Parts: sequence; structure tokens; C-alpha cells
Amino acid sequence: MTSPRTTGTAPRSVLTRARVLESAVALADRDGLGALTMRSLARELGIEAMSLYHHVANKEDLLDGVVDVVAAEIQDAVGRLEPLADDAPLAAWKPTMRRQILTARAVLVRHPWAPTVLETRTSFSLHIVRYYDSLLGLMRRGGFSYDLIHHAMHALGSRALGFSQELFEPDGAVAGSAAGGGAKEGADDPAIALLAQMADQVPHMMEMLAEVTHEGAGSALGWCDDQTEFEFGLDIVLDGLDRLAAREQS
Repeated sequence: MTSPRTTGTAPRSVLTRARVLESAVALADRDGLGALTMRSLARELGIEAMSLYHHVANKEDLLDGVVDVVAAEIQDAVGRLEPLADDAPLAAWKPTMRRQILTARAVLVRHPWAPTVLETRTSFSLHIVRYYDSLLGLMRRGGFSYDLIHHAMHALGSRALGFSQELFEPDGAVAGSAAGGGAKEGADDPAIALLAQMADQVPHMMEMLAEVTHEGAGSALGWCDDQTEFEFGLDIVLDGLDRLAAREQS
């Protein structure tokens, strides 16, 4: 009798929730969040769509799951950083925290769709809770009171996790054209036409948009959330917190 090992037919890997979620992350990375549907994911896995429901209850459960995968990746990356030494000075909290946040951001840049999903979740991944707890621990090591830590987390907002929530995000065509990038040219573009109509009402806005430049898409997680802008805002917050912590300790 021929052994199954010598037939030349590789056994089909067992479908698990972990495999489903890893495939979902890969699909979103490749084709964007809009392409991540139950039907497209089933095609990616080579199965019937109904088979997915043994592993993810619905689309929301799927999105919770992919957030958990990315959050686990963040926690793993942060865990590989050199820990703060037991005898480190109080001031060491700031460069350590900055490095940790930028490490989290580097993970999100590999999954640029993830911030959009993170903003919509109503429950936290345990990995994210642990990540935030590590930030709180760094601030405690820096001499922060829990009251100041509470204020700090509000001030950091989504920056604590590595991205900036924009107050508004105009069409990419507006940003590209106004900043000289020409992302989508043409007088018939409604966003550009609207800005042109408002130019006399918002002259400073128009001059700013004409002058500012942003880095390439490889380091961006939003219209004004490129690496330079992110680090600029992060450093302002961390510098301010450093001064407040020093005031508490004096």
C-alpha cells in the first residue's frame, strides 16, 4: 500500500481562526481595507464563504480579530526593545517611551489600513491594553503621579499607539494639488473646485496648503500623518509632559 507521505499530494492545512486572521491581514495589506470582505477572504483561502463562519462570527468579529493580530505584532516588536535599566535616571522615561511609540508606528506603517479599524473598535485587544500599561509603567518610572499619567494619555491620544487622528482629512486630490503633488489633477475635481470657490474666505489655509510638503506614502498613515509630522507632535507632547513631571518632583 502506498504511504500517504509518498503520494506527492501535500495535505491541506487545517483552517483555524489564526490562519483566517493572518490571511485577512495579508489581504488588507495587499489590496486595502475595502477589499476585505467575507467573500474575498474565502476566495483568498480557497474555501466557501460559509466555512468562514466557523472561525469568525461576522465582519465585526473579523475586524476585531485583525486588530488583535496587528496589536500582537506591536507588542512583540516593543518586547524586543532593550528594557529600561533598573538604575536608569528618571529622565530616561522619555527617550524610552518615544522609542516604544515609534516602534508601534513602524508596525502600523506596514499595515496602513489598521488605524482606520482601530478607530472603530468598541472593545480593546488585550495586547493593546498591555501595550498601554507598559507606557503607564514608563511614566511611573519617570516619577509621574497617576493624575499626571491620566492627563498624559488624553494629551497623547492616538499618538500613544503610533498614529494621529486627523480633525478632518480632505480628499487626497486637495492635498496633492494644493501642496504641489498633483495627486489628482483636473478642474472638474469637486474637492479642488470647492477650495477654489472658498479661496477668498480662507486665504491662510490656501497659502499653507500651497507651501507645506509631506513625505511619500511609505511613511504616512493619513493626509498630515507622515513621519515628520507625527514625530513633531509627539515630541511637543513628551517635552511638555517632561516639564510637568519635573514640576511635580520639585
